[in-house]
Amino acid sequence: MRELALNILDIVENSVKANATLVEIDVIAKDNLLTIAIKDDGKGMSKEFLAKVTDPYTTTRTTRKVGMGLPLLKMEAEMSGGSFKIESELGVGTTVTTCFEINHIDRPPLGDLGETMSTLLCNGDLVDYVLNYSVDDVGFSLDTRELKNELDGISLDEPEVLLFVKNYIRENISQIGGAL
Repeated sequence: MRELALNILDIVENSVKANATLVEIDVIAKDNLLTIAIKDDGKGMSKEFLAKVTDPYTTTRTTRKVGMGLPLLKMEAEMSGGSFKIESELGVGTTVTTCFEINHIDRPPLGDLGETMSTLLCNGDLVDYVLNYSVDDVGFSLDTRELKNELDGISLDEPEVLLFVKNYIRENISQIGGAL
């Protein structure tokens, strides 16, 4: 994919399909290393499925016989001097962690996290998200559980809320050092 934010979107959509109710997304840049970790409380994967999940011909989809999201993310991480790790336990959830060398010529740009998060919120209020973003230990967080509490019954997928979330993330990223 052209941007890592699109990889994040793909993985989180898989979490939603796996019945996750909470998805935590950490984007941490420090010491020339960009780490992206996505953790969910979905149904998890069996050890057998987990062992082959980065094979493009392994997928749970019934509409096609290939799944390119995780294999491409793994390749992008490894091609840019980084690493890829996935852990999962049935009934507990899944964690995908990727690391990228920030200054590596082959590292894809992070992309628009504001757009990614507002797209995810279009799924409605069934899933909560926590986004933690930091650059050199300066960062911000967005927790939809807190946002729901402040909105007092207004749905997260309302256009005004989606625009607020998108702009909140973009502005905070800009204030702490810009996009990666």
